[in-house]
Amino acid sequence: MPGKPFVLLASRSEDVAADDEYASFLRHGGLRPEELVRVRMESGPFSLDLDDYAGVILGGSPFTTSVPQASKSPTQRRVEAELDVVLAEVQRRDLPFLGLCFGVGALGRRAGGVVDGTYAEETSAALITLTAEGRRDPVLGGLPGAFESYVGHKEALRAVPPGATLLATSAACPVQAFRLGRNQYVTQFHPEMDRAALITRIEVYRHSGYFPADQVDGVIERISRADVSASHAVVRAFVERYRQPVTSSDGELVSVGA
Repeated sequence: MPGKPFVLLASRSEDVAADDEYASFLRHGGLRPEELVRVRMESGPFSLDLDDYAGVILGGSPFTTSVPQASKSPTQRRVEAELDVVLAEVQRRDLPFLGLCFGVGALGRRAGGVVDGTYAEETSAALITLTAEGRRDPVLGGLPGAFESYVGHKEALRAVPPGATLLATSAACPVQAFRLGRNQYVTQFHPEMDRAALITRIEVYRHSGYFPADQVDGVIERISRADVSASHAVVRAFVERYRQPVTSSDGELVSVGA
């Protein structure tokens, strides 16, 4: 019998960005399409039975969680409310969770952290450094002690939420990754993005305030000098840790994935 799939909670309304994000998780997670169910939260109301999934992955988002409620669109307010129900269960049961970028605002705030623009980052490649706890962590511990990864955010955590474990940091942003409980992971950086994926995002969001729209060429040139290949191991390590084995109809182990 097939193992349970992972679920990707996405919120990008632009199809080219949404499809590219999904492809990035498949590629860097070593997942087949049937192993990653995508839910486009922005497209309409959603709810999940988390017992159906091996783990939850929350993709990045154009939403800024720290802006006042009155400034948020009805879609963002609905997505955040429905996502909060999912995250409440993830926290209560300490379920496998990997939140990239949007996870900082969603799970970080829910866990009691302060998210604002204090440590906003320009679109670039940052040098991420693992903490001592990060080097011992079962998901991040296989990475080099320092590695490059793409960033570009309007908000970030000031400090880890109460009870969380800081796993990675950078010079410009003190909280680059943290863990809640044993199984809930959040990164500020984007381990799912390679150069081609980031260029797609740059083109899609060139008028969204992450950088001056007339400086796109310079941003692309800057990010193209980086080698972010090591960072992709975060996605693969999370998948490998929580992927469920495939068994035959009589319960015999067949494989554990691709």
